[in-house]
Amino acid sequence: MPINKNETKALVDRFGRTVDYIRLSVTDRCDFRCVYCMGEDMTFLPHKEVLSLEEIEQVASAFVDLGVKKIRLTGGEPLVRREVIKLIRAIGALDAELAITTNGSQLVQMAPELKAAGVDRLNISIDSLNPERFKEMTRTGRLSQVMAGIDAAVAVGFSRIKLNAVIMKGRNDDEVLDLVEYARASGVDVSFIEEMPLGHISEHDRAEAYCSSDEVREIIEQRYSLYPTTERTSGPSRYYRMDKTESRVGFISPHSHNFCSECNRVRVTVEGRLLLCLGNEHSVDLREILRRYPDDIERLQQVIIKAMDLKPEKHEFDLDDEPQIVRFMNMTGG
Repeated sequence: MPINKNETKALVDRFGRTVDYIRLSVTDRCDFRCVYCMGEDMTFLPHKEVLSLEEIEQVASAFVDLGVKKIRLTGGEPLVRREVIKLIRAIGALDAELAITTNGSQLVQMAPELKAAGVDRLNISIDSLNPERFKEMTRTGRLSQVMAGIDAAVAVGFSRIKLNAVIMKGRNDDEVLDLVEYARASGVDVSFIEEMPLGHISEHDRAEAYCSSDEVREIIEQRYSLYPTTERTSGPSRYYRMDKTESRVGFISPHSHNFCSECNRVRVTVEGRLLLCLGNEHSVDLREILRRYPDDIERLQQVIIKAMDLKPEKHEFDLDDEPQIVRFMNMTGG
């Protein structure tokens, strides 16, 4: 049935939640191998199974026409995809806020171009400020390269920059205050994330490494008072203010403070799976529609609208069991 052009278009699931935020993965490849994200020896998707840049643009356009107000490009590491700046320019021209999640490795070269292409916000992953530990946690990353990238992004002047840190006991929980200080000195926000159990990684015990948002907050409050704020950015972070800084502290707490009741997000993986929930396998194959019916945006939109009925009420993460979700985070979209 065609979409009535006179109707206000919106994506609403069975539980009355409006979906107005989409996270699009542009690649499963990454120049880092972070220990909580993927195994050390990864096999990546063959080129034919990956959505083309043009197909990703079609998906983005279809979602914006259905009322999506925010698009986040993810990976893997989105900025390592060849000619990705063409896609970023195209999506940047749509009527939606454009954000990118990156490991920061490409920002020294690309930050000015990203700003000019229409990127509003950056999330930059940085889990340690110790060069040796950073190398251990990322397996291949160089801290100096990422910090230079953060400096370059700050200099360009994005509307907001946020650092993301996954905190793990015995790995980097002793750096919480250092990361807060670094965010304050750089004039950016910082969010602390509870690890999500996606994919089996034999050398990493998630239950042993789990560090709750409440524990992280207690560490911060040894030095700074945190004041709750109602500020939101469409994502799952719950923000707090501190004295004498514009930098905010956020917490993403999929285990300890489940945020499913307010979920306004869906994801599209790099192979075109529309994932209705990060922690479940409910999905629809958009690649099949895109390739069987090229340029039929109306058909694509109808598939997307119908898929909202598959969005589950909540995820069920259990750190003590084998992960229910066997795909790695680089496959899902960070």
